Amino acid sequence: MADTLYLSLWYPNLRLAGMADKLAAVLASFAAHGGDARVYAATVWPVDWSETPVFERVWGRMNLAPGPEQDQKQIQKRGLDPRLAVTEALELLHDDFAYEFQIGWSLWELEADAAESSVSAAEPRWARVSRLVRVIGYGPLFDNSAYEQEGHIRIDFGADAPFLAEGADLEAIGAKHIEENVRQLVGLAGAVEKASGATARLLWSELGESLAERLAARLGAGN
Repeated sequence: MADTLYLSLWYPNLRLAGMADKLAAVLASFAAHGGDARVYAATVWPVDWSETPVFERVWGRMNLAPGPEQDQKQIQKRGLDPRLAVTEALELLHDDFAYEFQIGWSLWELEADAAESSVSAAEPRWARVSRLVRVIGYGPLFDNSAYEQEGHIRIDFGADAPFLAEGADLEAIGAKHIEENVRQLVGLAGAVEKASGATARLLWSELGESLAERLAARLGAGN
């Protein structure tokens, strides 16, 4: 069963005024670990997730399709530098606000038709696919101090399918791609912790299942 994967980060004695530096450091870490260098969108939520956003900005998404060199240069200007995006969103600085940023992160994924097929393909098709990841900074009073459980900053990676490829045969190439995805996840987790000065981190899932245990069982079943 597919699950949603999160990384929570905590900081000692973090004041709201220091949130900008932490968020900018986390977002800037993506580029060296399979992610994009620019932020695509930001949303500021007041009080809790049921409220209407007080700020929404879309700066665009980088188009990775091949094209003429001059077109690529123009396309890659879309999005906004992490520091500038954080500065703009955090102009509205309140204890009961949450600050959400979306950034691209690429993983190896099995193409949908191959993953859903009941018969193993002779050569399963894998491709690097960019997904939008949410990076959220919590004000101390947002959603009844949700940061205590979810972290001062929480990264929502989305579905854990690229790390397990459940329902697909794990031939040599598939296992290699899953291993690369896991290494990228571990590398990013370590990088954001170090760059932002977090003193605690937790990789967890919506269903409460351990990714490490599921991965070990999955790879064991494939041998």
